[in-house]
Amino acid sequence: MRTVKQVSDLTGISVRALHYYDEIGLLKPSEITDTGYRLYDDEALKTLQQILFFKELDIPLKEVKEIMASPHFDKMQSLKSHKKLLILKRNRLNGLIELINKTLKGENTMSFKEFDMSEYFNVLEEFKIEHEDKVIKSWGSIDEYNKFIETSKSKESEIAKMAIKQYGSIEKYAKAIKKNFNSDMLTIAEQYDKFKKDCLEDKHPKLKELYKKLVSDLSKDPFSKEIQQIAEEITNTAKKDYEIFKMDMLGDDYWYHMVQIYLEFPKWIKEVDKKYGNGASKFIGEALKNYLGDKQPKINTLYKNLTSDLSKDPSSKYIQQIIEEIADITKKQHESLKVDVGDNYWGFMADFYLSKPEYIKVIDKKYSSGASKFIGEALNFYSENNK
Repeated sequence: MRTVKQVSDLTGISVRALHYYDEIGLLKPSEITDTGYRLYDDEALKTLQQILFFKELDIPLKEVKEIMASPHFDKMQSLKSHKKLLILKRNRLNGLIELINKTLKGENTMSFKEFDMSEYFNVLEEFKIEHEDKVIKSWGSIDEYNKFIETSKSKESEIAKMAIKQYGSIEKYAKAIKKNFNSDMLTIAEQYDKFKKDCLEDKHPKLKELYKKLVSDLSKDPFSKEIQQIAEEITNTAKKDYEIFKMDMLGDDYWYHMVQIYLEFPKWIKEVDKKYGNGASKFIGEALKNYLGDKQPKINTLYKNLTSDLSKDPSSKYIQQIIEEIADITKKQHESLKVDVGDNYWGFMADFYLSKPEYIKVIDKKYSSGASKFIGEALNFYSENNK
């Protein structure tokens, strides 16, 4: 057994700090003598060591307490994670020192790989420990989530550059990711998955019969009165029985995007065609989309208007008014989902439209050649003038 003073001398942690750890329930003494002295055994010192590892990684004490109190907390696994993150931190500090040395020598080095990403990876690891159920629901398994973390580590420089561009710093980015993990984004994804699973596995009796009736003869005209009546019943049933499609502001938009999935997402198209026959997904998508008519998300219409004449000046008042409407709707969507997208979201998005080949290809195909560059320039002007 060691006294508070002895533990302080051994670890370098002040007596006052050890008293505070006791007060908040983070590290209780193993024993308190009749005269009120706190005593700590070897097990308590091991716990203190874990606390100091977390502290070294800049995790707030309140969160350290929650992590260590979790029934999923594994000391050995935690030590392995600490080791990885501390090595990562050491390597980055070495990189930053080297970057400073190069800058002092007058070298013009525009690099982002040296910036400390440990806080971001900390958030990913914490989420795994604290929300194992959400991780499994969203990624399928802990192994798949671990692969996601490893992939992220292989793209650290790219992520750091994005984080600084969109959020201003790695620290702000890490905090936003933590907030977004607890936002409604994952819930929305889960609700989409529930609807899709119910459809594929016939878990909703009425929808089961309606879809079966809809695809009974794929040679029919999906725009015929008969098919459109079934499409109407499917639409009304989905909106009545699934929360995601009943939401005040975004329900109709989410249903529109679900309809688009039947027409655009290869994996879903393959599953639906496997269940009902080749071409079934396209048939269902066309029938449902035709029933919707002009009832598409307003933001879709705005983007069509934005790219209707690419000869216009992206910085003109007319174009900027459309961009302002797009920004306003997008802001409301983010607020509804409780998502933090950073202070320079539109500047970041402008870069996507201007410099990401795969993005440019999709946008130009959707609207017309040059559309991605036009949107990017319009967004960039808006971003620069609305900081």
